Amino acid sequence: MISINNLSLRYGKRVLFEDVNLAFTEGKCYGIIGANGAGKSTFLKIISGEIDPTTGKVEITKDMRMSVLKQNRYEFEEVPVLETVIRGNSKLYDIMKAKDDIYAKADFTEEDGIRAGELEGLFAEMDGWNAESDAATLLSNLGIKEEFHNKLVKELDGNQKVRVLLAQALYGHPDILLLDEPTNDLDLETISWLEDFLADYDKIVLVVSHDRHFLDAVCTHVADIDFGKITIFTGNYTFWYESSQLLLKQRSESNRKAEDKIAELKEFIARFSANASKSKQATSRKKALDKIKLEDMTASNRKYPAILFNNQVRDAGDQVLEVKKLGKSQHGEALFKDISFDLKRGQKIAVLSDNSLATTAFYQILSGEEKQFDGEFRWGVTITPTYLPNDNTKYFAGNDDNLIDWLRQYSEEKDETFIRGFLGRMLFSGEETLKKCSVLSGGEKIRCMLSRMMMLKGNVLLMDEPTNHLDLESITALNNGMKDFKGTILFTTRDHELAETVADRVLELTPNGLIDREMEFDEYLKDEKVKAVKAELYGELV
Repeated sequence: MISINNLSLRYGKRVLFEDVNLAFTEGKCYGIIGANGAGKSTFLKIISGEIDPTTGKVEITKDMRMSVLKQNRYEFEEVPVLETVIRGNSKLYDIMKAKDDIYAKADFTEEDGIRAGELEGLFAEMDGWNAESDAATLLSNLGIKEEFHNKLVKELDGNQKVRVLLAQALYGHPDILLLDEPTNDLDLETISWLEDFLADYDKIVLVVSHDRHFLDAVCTHVADIDFGKITIFTGNYTFWYESSQLLLKQRSESNRKAEDKIAELKEFIARFSANASKSKQATSRKKALDKIKLEDMTASNRKYPAILFNNQVRDAGDQVLEVKKLGKSQHGEALFKDISFDLKRGQKIAVLSDNSLATTAFYQILSGEEKQFDGEFRWGVTITPTYLPNDNTKYFAGNDDNLIDWLRQYSEEKDETFIRGFLGRMLFSGEETLKKCSVLSGGEKIRCMLSRMMMLKGNVLLMDEPTNHLDLESITALNNGMKDFKGTILFTTRDHELAETVADRVLELTPNGLIDREMEFDEYLKDEKVKAVKAELYGELV
């Protein structure tokens, strides 16, 4: 068990946590949620001992082994991949190293023999003989092929290094697992494997993630950081969000009878508890939702930006977009080719590729930014496309405008009161509206780019990784805005929940052609015929 007692953390006048008292127990996975800057990663660092609290303490049951997903990709550059993973269990690794050092001695003594025997006993107790095969299995499950297992970590690319560090954290079945954004740089297949792994994990897991589908799949509890306090709720992220929003709505409708509010809430709890298909997580196994008490639930104090796209410059006609034999190569390699399709009004299309350079090039072509390509495309005469790029550097670099002046250039209405009000709805209030563009964080830039998109009033949206750098609140608001949009969307995202709840068609760009299916995202991922076509189109590259 992890016990948090009277914990506080202050940086000068800024209070991050104040008088926090919690307990994290075995067999449960806790999703640590909170707005950007609330202290999610900092809280994990306090538990791991990397940061000392201002007051209070963290107590961990004796002999419990803790494993932390490391963020430093360069810590093990000169270490072989397989050894790096085994180092995740430091006690086992130290025994292996000590044992090997003894056997390597030229003047092996009787004392060395006795010590070696002791180490061999400890090694066997810890299942050391399977250490390498267990590490290799983890690496393979996380997408690191066997040919890389004996290479030095420095020989791997950045995405592979992230997976090796994740394997290191998971290795050896630690009693406490601390994971900060574990799905970063993972593909959908690997994320699915990790979801299954953690859903069945029988120890303590604390995870920070902006991936709502992942949180729903693995979490039995949510630890919500708000106003310097941390409150634990039973259930996954979606349950926390929907129940808190329901309570917020009820709190604002004070004229309704209290009995009606309670009845509605109880009905909601029962309906959610019974819906086992909400996630892969072990909620039904633990019967956690059955134990929810009405008095334990509170309305969220979170603020959600108002991301609304339905103020279109004009209605779109039936002719939206026609693409014929579109292709793009880079450095002599095809990113995609022979891409032909028509776009129907109101469709919301998830655009996929195994290569993110392909999807980005696709949007750059359709937006007019990229002029060198094969084939052709034609927008309908009534269509006004607006583009949210993956890389927004050129919109902000070296720009000393404040947010009011920056956004005003995209608005028909130039009045400062109007611009301030719009920025306020996007959570830029007071003096924040006078911030210089050059000093904005990644998340603030995306909110600005979404504001620009709304101001331009396009009836077709092109969105390349729109959730990058956004917190859960902004991602949720964006998701709702995209669902409610009456126009057409082409979008690429690593957010599974966004793709599943918005897309009604999927286009997958490959170097050998296009896969085009009118179906929901999860259906596409599971479709055996699609898998066969993918194997054929990617076959030349495997």
